[in-house]
Amino acid sequence: MKHPYYTLNERMQARYGRKIRKICVDGGFTCPNRDGRCGTGGCIFCGARGAGEQLDPTKTIREQVEAAMKQRPGNEWIVYFQNFTNTYAPVPVLRARYDAALLDDSIRVLDIGTRPDCITDEIASMLAEYAKSREVWVELGLQTANDETARRINRGYPLSVFTDAVRILKQHGLPVIVHIILGLPGETLSDIRRTVDVLNACRVDGVKIHSLFIMKHTALAYLYQSGAFTPISMQTYISWAIDALTRLSPDMTVHRMTGNCLRSELLAPDWITERDLILLTIDRRMYAEGLTQGCRYEKPDCFT
Repeated sequence: MKHPYYTLNERMQARYGRKIRKICVDGGFTCPNRDGRCGTGGCIFCGARGAGEQLDPTKTIREQVEAAMKQRPGNEWIVYFQNFTNTYAPVPVLRARYDAALLDDSIRVLDIGTRPDCITDEIASMLAEYAKSREVWVELGLQTANDETARRINRGYPLSVFTDAVRILKQHGLPVIVHIILGLPGETLSDIRRTVDVLNACRVDGVKIHSLFIMKHTALAYLYQSGAFTPISMQTYISWAIDALTRLSPDMTVHRMTGNCLRSELLAPDWITERDLILLTIDRRMYAEGLTQGCRYEKPDCFT
């Protein structure tokens, strides 16, 4: 079944004529929201490995890429610097780490996960140099456009920092992918709609959407265990995700619609492990109701 929204696989098939596989890499970085530059402890939902619990930090960057390539020979690749903040270092350090991952021309995309407060003109200019030989994507963890929610989750920067970072990256011709989370503490559907409005106004190129889940030994876990936070249900997530999709620009690539976590690290809710069911239910409901990505899209008047 074709999804009623524009998927990453669809985009890559159109561009390269084949599926492009992803290699997730631990680049050996930390985060300014952990080392004290803008905060400590990280976002309340973030685990000790900064979303890279499945990665092996004992291997060099080159070893990680080589191992993945050997498992599936003959493929083409997206190399994704995944966990923590992968532009949080001087430019020479960044360049050396990225170079270590780019083994050959089968790597079609250099994909950098980072924070908006770690984007500068110098870093964007350096990334644009890589874009002369392959695609370069920059992934920014926004999560929400609501600054009050951002303080609640200890994000460490206001919305204005995000919009400034997008502007810098766009000035250098770099595609921007944004992570948003549905079900953050205190948020409602109106908050999600506001976040989608910001993505549209900023004309970002892609989005990753998933529900908030609770990992063990995080600040969010303590809130959950104390009864101060209850995660949303699968049904609510599906309804909110569909609403978001219908309001997104139809040109925006949807990179993912679910989150994942090692089962050994997951505290709640259990339903996030039902990836196939979630995606199938979204598709069936959208088709049944005649909905597609962007069917409720309203073109923004200006760049936010």
